[in-house]
Amino acid sequence: MNMKRVTVLNVVGLTRSVMARMPRLKEWSKRQEVASFKPAFPAVTCTAQSSYLTGKTAGQHGIVGNGWYDREDAEVKFWKQSNHLVKGEKVWEAAGVQCAKMFWWYNMYSSADFSATPRPLYPADGRKFFDIHTQPMEMRDQIKADLGDFPFPSFWGPKAGIGSSDWIAKSARWIEEKESPALNLVYLPHLDYGLQKYGPGAPEMIAEYKAIDEVTCDLIDFFENRGVEVLVLSEYGISKVSKPVHLNRIFREKGWIQVKDELGLETLDCGGCKAFAVADHQVAHVYVNDTSIAEEVREVVLATDGVEEIREGCELWGKGTGADRGGDFVAVSDEDAWFTYYFWKDDAKAPDFARCIDIHRKPGYDPVELFLNPEIKLPLVKIAGFLAKKKLGFRGLMDVIPLDASLVKGSHGRDTVSQEEQPVAIGNGAGQVTSAEGVFFWIRDSLTKSLTADSTTA
Repeated sequence: MNMKRVTVLNVVGLTRSVMARMPRLKEWSKRQEVASFKPAFPAVTCTAQSSYLTGKTAGQHGIVGNGWYDREDAEVKFWKQSNHLVKGEKVWEAAGVQCAKMFWWYNMYSSADFSATPRPLYPADGRKFFDIHTQPMEMRDQIKADLGDFPFPSFWGPKAGIGSSDWIAKSARWIEEKESPALNLVYLPHLDYGLQKYGPGAPEMIAEYKAIDEVTCDLIDFFENRGVEVLVLSEYGISKVSKPVHLNRIFREKGWIQVKDELGLETLDCGGCKAFAVADHQVAHVYVNDTSIAEEVREVVLATDGVEEIREGCELWGKGTGADRGGDFVAVSDEDAWFTYYFWKDDAKAPDFARCIDIHRKPGYDPVELFLNPEIKLPLVKIAGFLAKKKLGFRGLMDVIPLDASLVKGSHGRDTVSQEEQPVAIGNGAGQVTSAEGVFFWIRDSLTKSLTADSTTA
């Protein structure tokens, strides 16, 4: 039986307005069904992908954001990678097919047959080496031998760019040529960087649109030439922003935040806070440890400039896993605003990791990591010096990230956006997609219809 196979290209940040600036993809889409749909809530990577692959809401699959507060550990945890965190049957399991999962999130220890995901190595002496984790494990050395090391600096940070998406695209070709899986899930994050850094409509984005247009459409051509059906989708659109909102600083003024002095710098002591916020783009999970001030916290948040509304956790998460992880309520920003994690009042006392690329230690998402501190006269020289010391075995901080949230020009997370900023689904049958959860059924039906069609003609 010659089974028709499916590849899903997740082009982050793709919307109808963005596609108009990508001529090759725009031309390809004329031969396809195109649908815009309401994004997941929150409209962030980990939540959206989990809804796509399970057909469930955040309250059901449990991925309430890119991170959340673990009430038992009393710690904020961001960008975790175990697939065991995602509850529910996955789309390849429902379809009963072999699957490759190339850089979609929660790739570690999934039931997918093949997967690759960023995963640095952390020796006990404090060093850090960029690397990837794969399933099966031996695939790591094989794919790096053929493609070279994954270009980690282009995946996140001030040097984030097309290099990482290009490498991921090559890895998708690699697994197709080696294994020809029935389902190939491919993550292309490139637009996320420029749209947050420069903002929609910025002249700097012209080159960024062109770069991802070439990578995406070269990949489409490759798969279609091999008889693979291609589906293209995105997770969210990105809105132009100009207003950072610092909820934790407001909470600190109210006396609700507890900080810990660590060698003269301050860290957020979440378990000791009366209330605090976990910022995640345009949403913020608000956790209230002292229930006696719950109503006052709501009133303060609602009165904050840049906050559009709050949504109650009991209504958002229901009684599933999401209720254990999500905020007691969630603040949603105005369209032109976004939430920082900042909790210090004096930059001189900001924690040491604040000026570093440190996505796991920060108690909230930090898009300012896309920028180099403009106050550093020769940042590349400083970085070179850090790398030289690192090679010699010395420890140090690559503290080159600014603390100026006004630098950020684009954000996402809201689910109430115009059609031009909604995520898109492109491909055969895309018209059935009206929600994030509906992507699951689109992918599943594309696979099972292929199986059905082949079995009737075999």
